[in-house]
Amino acid sequence: MTPAGPGVVLRYGELFLKRDNRRLFEDALERNVRRAVGGRDDVAVRREHGRIFLLGASDRDLLDRLRWVFGVSSISPVVFCERDLDPIRRRAVDLAVERASDARSFRISARRSDKGFAHTSADLGRDLGAAVVEATGLAVDLEEPDLTVGVEVGRDWVFLWTERFAGPGGLPVGTAGRVLLLLSGGIDSPAAGHLLQKRGVELDAVYFRSFPYTGDGALDKVREIARILAARQGDLRLFTVPFARIQEALRDGADPPYLVILYRRAMLGIAERIASERGARALATGESLGQVASQTLANLAAVEAASSAPVLRPLVGFDKAETIDLARRIGTYEISIRPHDDCCTLFVPRHPETRGTADRAALLEAGIDLEPLLEEAVAGAEVETIR
Repeated sequence: MTPAGPGVVLRYGELFLKRDNRRLFEDALERNVRRAVGGRDDVAVRREHGRIFLLGASDRDLLDRLRWVFGVSSISPVVFCERDLDPIRRRAVDLAVERASDARSFRISARRSDKGFAHTSADLGRDLGAAVVEATGLAVDLEEPDLTVGVEVGRDWVFLWTERFAGPGGLPVGTAGRVLLLLSGGIDSPAAGHLLQKRGVELDAVYFRSFPYTGDGALDKVREIARILAARQGDLRLFTVPFARIQEALRDGADPPYLVILYRRAMLGIAERIASERGARALATGESLGQVASQTLANLAAVEAASSAPVLRPLVGFDKAETIDLARRIGTYEISIRPHDDCCTLFVPRHPETRGTADRAALLEAGIDLEPLLEEAVAGAEVETIR
């Protein structure tokens, strides 16, 4: 039976490349779509012939909910009609007339996915195009039209559209395993988390809090950012780790130029233990090669040596302008630039080491007896579920 009323079609992207395990990715995408539209009792979700359809609505709220469902390549509000040339022609003309005042040219984009339908894609293009020209007087432009009227003939019904919005692409969240993100209140780490979600990763996050040197404002920022990331996957576990005692111990007992390296190594050591408890298979940071003095290749290697877990750096090749642009697009930038300091700005040396080594860092750590402080920090972590 042909659906009544409006709807939305979601088209896949990379999922078509998955072959034998494509069904697993499609199942994950459908789950994520259902989660995104949860609470909308007026919407039914159906998966048909390489598409996901939302039946019953096509309003702005629904489209906004689908904006960050990774794995979707494009989104179109659609109207449905019977599998017969006359009603298809009428629908195409109606849609073109509705939009004709904003256009001088058009094209028909026809796709016959069901080869049992009597008319080929080319037949549909010629027939519907002639009808639209007669009804509207619009010129035909196959290369750069002002208006596209799309029609797709499936096995059970036909749908038509005039708008096609880009989806976020990537892979469905949850298909690439779990990663623990070192999340600060800054610009970089939320953007890194977003890129990992786009590759199918489900995130948990760890935030290092240096109370009483940093106040509640910094933690509030992190929670707001975590909510944005959680919206892409349903919920997110946020671990808030007390870090001030570790920074004080390093400040008082280590070579000052090495402080940033030692802070980062301690963070990775703590994060690795939390990741193991959560079943996360890697850690992730917002570091970019050469962006600041502490992020030289030598220093990144010295820091990463403190963890046996892989450390992912999705922004490693980004410059700051690219990261800011991404942060604006995903909605975290305005939160990140609020003037609340976090632990990354605490006790920072005037001239940090740029060519650190893991051996030198380990020697400095041994002189401080850092292990009990790391264990204390892990035990003192506060956990909350961000939805």
